[in-house]
Amino acid sequence: MRYNPAMPKIDIQLPVVALRDYSVHVDSGLLGRLGKLVRQIAPAPVCALITDSVVAELYGQQARDSLEQAGFKVTMFVFPAGESSKTTRTVEAAYDVLLTARPERRSPVVALGGGVVGDLAGFVAATLLRGVPFVQVPTTLLAAVDASVGGKVGVDHAHGKNMIGAFHHPCAVLMDVLTLGTLPKIELQCGLAECVKHAIIRDAGLFDFIGANLPAILAGNSDVLAELVAWNVRIKSAIVMADPYEQGERAVLNLGHTFGHALETLAGYKGLKHGQAVGLGTMAASTMARNRGILEETSHKKIEALLRRIGLLEAPPAVDITAVMALMDGDKKVRDGRLRLILPTAIGAAEIICDARPDEIAAALEAIASPLNRGEGR
Repeated sequence: MRYNPAMPKIDIQLPVVALRDYSVHVDSGLLGRLGKLVRQIAPAPVCALITDSVVAELYGQQARDSLEQAGFKVTMFVFPAGESSKTTRTVEAAYDVLLTARPERRSPVVALGGGVVGDLAGFVAATLLRGVPFVQVPTTLLAAVDASVGGKVGVDHAHGKNMIGAFHHPCAVLMDVLTLGTLPKIELQCGLAECVKHAIIRDAGLFDFIGANLPAILAGNSDVLAELVAWNVRIKSAIVMADPYEQGERAVLNLGHTFGHALETLAGYKGLKHGQAVGLGTMAASTMARNRGILEETSHKKIEALLRRIGLLEAPPAVDITAVMALMDGDKKVRDGRLRLILPTAIGAAEIICDARPDEIAAALEAIASPLNRGEGR
């Protein structure tokens, strides 16, 4: 049939339901019930368990046993722990292992571990067979309060952190707070960076709670940690529900992350953990807000004091300000060629700005790299 320009045009609108409800369970001893809980969510014969080399030693066998007892044929993929493994090469290796088990589109991927595991396993789940169910089982404070909720999954690239990824929401998040009690102090400190971020952008009460309970949190008190996790999940989930694909207000969750991601990338994802980078980035954002006059000096000093008490203001070995700024210019949150930054306006409020000047960004970076932020000269 030849094309006839007079033929009527057809315009069909297809409704797309892109999101589904999912539950976040916070309790003690959930790992022992993992298989039963996953079976209720995804009744498939095959299940993939993805974790890293450190978590596999601690909880891998317990998780596998629970899944097998629930009737799953488990295919386990373990990769070397650390941000440097969060690459497309690791994802391809996971495909090779998982596809040999002949999974179905209802076969769940269970992510057992911290933020790196959740990001990578979630990306595998988002792309395997064009998308399979995904269950987050966070074992670090950072993953519990931030990475496991929100649906952002992905891997790093030479051009920056999380440059390759997708939005793929989990079917459930199962948080066993007993796993937090075995974490080294540095992992609790890194998780607190995200907790402080949530407090600064939304909830002054959470900010005060962290300050008042910091010794118990760093000591691994399970009751306090359970309350901390639940509080943070409520804050983040409310923001995500209002803007699931980060088209607007959800961007406030990136407080400290534009600075932080650039610092991580420049460090080659070695020697500077994500939480440490976010802590430094949050301090840079607070400094910039104070310098602009949109954040009171007293609030800025409170933010600095809490970050310092947690131990998050240890500067990286070197900060090449020019290189960091170049990486920030290529940040994935750039819109219409303009860098978007999140700046606090009070403890409990923040705003998105698109008019940052190079000189004020440089001044904020100089502040986090100064001897003062290494505890010298005070």
